[in-house]
Amino acid sequence: MHREPRDPHPAPQVGVVVIGYNDAAHVTDAVRSALAQGPAVGEVVAVDDCSTDGSAELLDRLAAAEPRLRVVRRDANSGGCGSPRNTGIDAVTMPYVMFLDSDDLLPSGAVDALLAAADEARADVAAGLCVRRELPSGREQPWEAPLYEAPAVLARPAQRPRLVHDTLCVNKLYRTAFLDTHGIRFPEGRFLYEDIVFTARVLAAAPRMALIPDRVYLWHVRRSAERLSLSLDRGSVDNWKARTQACELAYDILLSAGQKELARAARTKFLDHEVRMYVRELGLRDAQYQRAWWAHTREYLTRYDAADWEANPGGPGRLLGRIVLESPEPRDLPRLKELAARPARLLPPYARAADGSPVWSADLPQVSLAPLLTRRTGLLPLAVDAELSPRARGSRLGLRLHELYGRVAEAGPREVEVEWRSREGGGTARRATAALAPAGADGWSAELPVDLAGLGEGTWDLGLTVNFADGTSRRATAHALAGAGRLRRHAVPSARHGVLLVQPYATHSGALALRVATGPRGVAKVARSRLRRLLH
Repeated sequence: MHREPRDPHPAPQVGVVVIGYNDAAHVTDAVRSALAQGPAVGEVVAVDDCSTDGSAELLDRLAAAEPRLRVVRRDANSGGCGSPRNTGIDAVTMPYVMFLDSDDLLPSGAVDALLAAADEARADVAAGLCVRRELPSGREQPWEAPLYEAPAVLARPAQRPRLVHDTLCVNKLYRTAFLDTHGIRFPEGRFLYEDIVFTARVLAAAPRMALIPDRVYLWHVRRSAERLSLSLDRGSVDNWKARTQACELAYDILLSAGQKELARAARTKFLDHEVRMYVRELGLRDAQYQRAWWAHTREYLTRYDAADWEANPGGPGRLLGRIVLESPEPRDLPRLKELAARPARLLPPYARAADGSPVWSADLPQVSLAPLLTRRTGLLPLAVDAELSPRARGSRLGLRLHELYGRVAEAGPREVEVEWRSREGGGTARRATAALAPAGADGWSAELPVDLAGLGEGTWDLGLTVNFADGTSRRATAHALAGAGRLRRHAVPSARHGVLLVQPYATHSGALALRVATGPRGVAKVARSRLRRLLH
């Protein structure tokens, strides 16, 4: 999309709605990031949802020196995000509106980029890339990046069904008249996952849309915060019920508007995103939660019709849904966790039905894995076991690739590329490649050296790429082998650092990762952290 240079002094056109509740530590930073967007932002409407921590007073002081800032105080706390956003929409006087949460930021140039795209495309909605930033590590991960790889203009959302996956409202610029004309608002009150419903209402109205690759929103994820955000607080099964409620309402909205393709895509997304995310955490919950989650999910999936199950037949989400639907009680949770990983890993056993066709297990033969026989090699849920052996003289990484109903042998596994990715910095430190050699009748193995001193301080995720003789490849992660002291902490002498403290561990999805502390200072830091946890 070609863009003409923008007027350096554009007329005010955008109102930014900032919502907050008891977030005095961050709300003024959010507001300042909106004001810093420049003259295109004609007003910032800060809606305080009846805070008691002095947030409103901070905003009042900021507004006294900034004529573009208006502070709106709600009379009673809504318990959610939808009502204050609706209050903000009703207060905005600009042709366009954006949303910003009190603990997030708008990066420089975000409003100008979205406004330019909306103007040029005559779009009702302009959307850009949101980046999730984990705090305090600073690790960044783009949200739904494939949607925003290149500029695009869509006459209607159905041209890109993947849009149902981007349920955020905050990385978008909306024409205010479009929202008003179609009566598009958020669910009121304490309604979790209000974004899912709001986005469905927007897509149902078939807006003309502009997509841009620019970073337009910084979503701060604070998992260690004393008060978790509503979306991160998943410890109660009520959270899951709220999520399914929002997804069902979104489906009904799209279907009622005649957006059948988008409605179908929303159901596929529920399996591929929501179900996989919660299944990865299911083993962390107690038995009561697991039974309640399983029963509720089974009931919800009974509403799927045959066409819903036909979409992406070999996909991990569909397989997970079928297993839940066909089993009255929670089962195979460790194996399901691996299947729910990204990329998916299907661990043994690899069972077959009486007719020889692939099935989930001998006691659940009604869940067929036959679609794996025709699935592209690059999409197969490959299972690779990994074991790290930290040693004073030459640490080693052992890998074993499993056969998968003949598909791996058919493609001809040739080599595996290994990379260690920094959890803190997001970069890749060490890469290595090793040939895969046959290991018995049902697997292939490789062994590589690991330069632990070269990795250095931090947390490292192991990433793999399996290359096949037929020219295809598959990105994968490795299943962390446990037991027999495999995942214990090691102190390793180091010429560079004096000593390394090395901790191989399994992530929530079962993948191998690595923590490294360097030198006496790093070891002392780990010891202090462990002591604090014990005392706590």
